[in-house]
Amino acid sequence: MTVPLNLGIRAHDLGPADMNTLISKLKEYDLKHIQFAIKKSFPEVIDTYDKLTPGVASYYGDTFAREGIKLSILGAYVNIVDSDLNKREQALNDFRTHLRLSKDFNASMVATETGSVGKGYTEDNFTDEAFSKVIESVKRMVKDAEQFGATVAIEAGINHPLYTAKLAKQMVDEVDSPNLKIIMDCANLMRPDNHEKQEEVINEAFDLLGDHIIAMHIKDYIIEDNKVKIVPVGTGEMSYDRIMHFAKYTKPHLFVSLEATREPELENSIKLLKEVYD
Repeated sequence: MTVPLNLGIRAHDLGPADMNTLISKLKEYDLKHIQFAIKKSFPEVIDTYDKLTPGVASYYGDTFAREGIKLSILGAYVNIVDSDLNKREQALNDFRTHLRLSKDFNASMVATETGSVGKGYTEDNFTDEAFSKVIESVKRMVKDAEQFGATVAIEAGINHPLYTAKLAKQMVDEVDSPNLKIIMDCANLMRPDNHEKQEEVINEAFDLLGDHIIAMHIKDYIIEDNKVKIVPVGTGEMSYDRIMHFAKYTKPHLFVSLEATREPELENSIKLLKEVYD
């Protein structure tokens, strides 16, 4: 039996939209699940995380469930390596809140990238000290996840302290918990100095992290002015053959989420991914 592509999207890539419009769009594009960051999708309701309660979480989780839409990834979007200790502590507390409420949201995992030790791009992210901050914070997050019976999903990102598959594997090994998993975004591993070896980079990532991957982000990129520029899926240099093969045969039914792809490009992007998958 052929397993269908389990395709979803970041909810805020379909916004701004009210709940009914969001659900209608998800059904229109036959998207089965969402990555949901409540402050990004409904900032008029939740503008600060201290407004999150089991009631809020249950309302959104139950509403999506009634419509047959899975909340696959609860996005926290926090900076877990902020050099300002007060801000880092607040970030970890905010992530803890998401973990505590993840079951009320009916979410399969709570996810974030690591963030940056500075504002925007800085080479300080590529240091042992920055990586140590990642380990310190992730250990705290995972301890919380173990307490709440939740899953922490970390995504490697270009210009972040966790910017290669090898570093992500080192993190997984050092933290050593079944409550820590990986969201794989192969485009996030591409840099001006390695993208011409794209297949090699992707194969290494799956070889190192395949057992720990529980979701995938799909986006595209071009190299412009010797920098990576993110573009809608299917309009750049990303090859999806190996990625779709992994989703179809290695991890069937894996949550696969479109990212940084909005209307009106969305229809063509979905068509392309389904063709490659098939």
